[in-house]
Amino acid sequence: MVVAAAVDLSTYALFVLAATALIVTPGPDTLFVLARGLEGRTAGLRAALGVTVGILFHTALVVIGVAAIYRTVPGAERVVRVAGAVYLCYLGIDTLRSAGSEEPSTGGGGVREGFLINALNPQVALFFLAFLPGFVADGGSGGDGGTGGVVVLGATYAGLTAVYLGGVAVVADGAAGVLQSERTGRWLDRIAGGMLLLLGVWLLTT
Repeated sequence: MVVAAAVDLSTYALFVLAATALIVTPGPDTLFVLARGLEGRTAGLRAALGVTVGILFHTALVVIGVAAIYRTVPGAERVVRVAGAVYLCYLGIDTLRSAGSEEPSTGGGGVREGFLINALNPQVALFFLAFLPGFVADGGSGGDGGTGGVVVLGATYAGLTAVYLGGVAVVADGAAGVLQSERTGRWLDRIAGGMLLLLGVWLLTT
């Protein structure tokens, strides 16, 4: 069994419980998918897919050791954090500008945006750097077993994220669907844009 070979099963079960608790805690990814879900189920699901790909990206960074740069290069975390915050502000302003329009507010179908929101969050990289190796049998010492364990755990985290955020997207779309009207749709777009803009400002000021 792949999981058993890379991670002790009891440890894996503990990881799943811990990861689930962390994933359902509201954060930038959840708020972004919620905002996109208010615009439509497809937009929300694509945003969830993008965030999931971002999780796999951070897992790859841990495997090759790039994430450690955030610990060693002065200012690296802040630079990436500001870039992510500015991008969130851009998405929020663009969504507000196109509120009520039937055209999507941004390109990339939501996948690109979801990926960048996650990938440009250095806190996620630092979290993965500290979180994943701790659940690997050999402590993530760099051997093949440690690398395999990190890959399995990262993929598991991504899968759990996809399920949860997919559900958030569907629920948001359902809530918006109950209030279907041109005027309501315009206000939902404004709420979504406002959420993204406020989230970007929050990241810039923390």
